[in-house]
Amino acid sequence: MNTIMTNITSTQLKKYFADFSKEEMVKEVAELSRTFSEVGEFYQFKLIEGGNAELLEKYKRIVEHEFFPSRGFGKARLSVARKGVMDFKRLSPDSHSIADIMIYYAEMGVRFTSEYGDIDEPFYNSMESMYEAAALFVTEHKIPQITKSQNRLKQLPTPKPAVLCGFCVCITR
Repeated sequence: MNTIMTNITSTQLKKYFADFSKEEMVKEVAELSRTFSEVGEFYQFKLIEGGNAELLEKYKRIVEHEFFPSRGFGKARLSVARKGVMDFKRLSPDSHSIADIMIYYAEMGVRFTSEYGDIDEPFYNSMESMYEAAALFVTEHKIPQITKSQNRLKQLPTPKPAVLCGFCVCITR
């Protein structure tokens, strides 16, 4: 038997919380934070000075670990690295940090290709799509430090010529 779960609307949540006292609300948020780490991370952005930088580094480590773990060879599980980028993007309100991690993903992919040689087409497709999404994001959000981000986009190290030519063309555009 398949049951379809419906999403709760904002109106339903407002009705649910309408009669909560301040203490009950604090208790509810604290419980959510203990149960779901993402809730704690969301409030880390809002409440802790430097929380954004700490979380950016945490998510960058997730991306880097997939390509260059501290021990052994990288597995390059793109789904894990990409999930790190998307989770950070969902949590962070800071567009510069979002652009930073998107560019970082592409940088790690280029570095991985340069160190380990030719990979496969899905790998290159993922790198190209993140690179293009980062370039579009930087442009659309008119990020205050846009020149720094654009320079990082332009200065991605080019993989060795023996590596898939289409990939080289995409990142050097």
